[in-house]
Amino acid sequence: MPRATRIWRLFRLIATLITGLALALAMAIGEQLGRRPRWTPRAIRWWHARVCRDLGLHIEVVGALHPGALLVVNHVSWLDIPVLGAQGGIDFLSKAEIRGWPLVGWMAAIGGTLFIARGANQTARLTEIIGERVRAGRSVAIFPEGTTSDGTSLLRFHPRLFAIGQQPGVVIQPVALRYGADPEPDPVAPFVGDDNLLAHLARLLRHGPLSVRVEFLPPMDPSLTDRRQLAERARTAIASALGLPASQASRAQAIGPHSPATPASASPSVVLAE
Repeated sequence: MPRATRIWRLFRLIATLITGLALALAMAIGEQLGRRPRWTPRAIRWWHARVCRDLGLHIEVVGALHPGALLVVNHVSWLDIPVLGAQGGIDFLSKAEIRGWPLVGWMAAIGGTLFIARGANQTARLTEIIGERVRAGRSVAIFPEGTTSDGTSLLRFHPRLFAIGQQPGVVIQPVALRYGADPEPDPVAPFVGDDNLLAHLARLLRHGPLSVRVEFLPPMDPSLTDRRQLAERARTAIASALGLPASQASRAQAIGPHSPATPASASPSVVLAE
């Protein structure tokens, strides 16, 4: 991609980030006054869509977001967050470390992100909070792999947070994300291992347009109540949508996750499961 085009895209992205800070400040002031602005969900969705546009993401959507659902999503990159956030009003669950990140953590909290600390025995409380949000008509997304993969396989889905789906009135909808238009996923999108956010962003700006496919799968059978069964059914559905053979998915589960990719939670809204 020409240097001038990369610089222009970077300036647009910086302008979008500044706009996001201004929106978050307005939301924070409204909350301090006891009135969360009614335009908050629309503004957050608009901002995510702007980020996607600035990064040159061409998003294809298959299916439809089920209103007020627990979204179970495969995790490839921090890009997953703006890609999903541009599709509707969606709250996310993030690692607690992100809450302490300058500006990003603050923006995430203002935008409705929930945070989870590993080993802090927060699951029961978060299960209750997320269940309340879903029953109130808000969609909440989790990444049950707990970290990012390279997009060519699925890691094990941790069943702990699937306890949310055991609550009455909670609908679980699997969502499959795939980057790239070729038979093999595009290697520029994955954010794994010791990847650096700024270096990854630079690669994206040099890459040019990037195709993304978001497939909202049918909601799961509400009669399923065992969380391990829920986790495996959701994983199987997403693997099928991604065109991954069962043997490949099983191999990914046996190998386990990549090195923790905490920057995958670096966006203003993010979801990670323990």
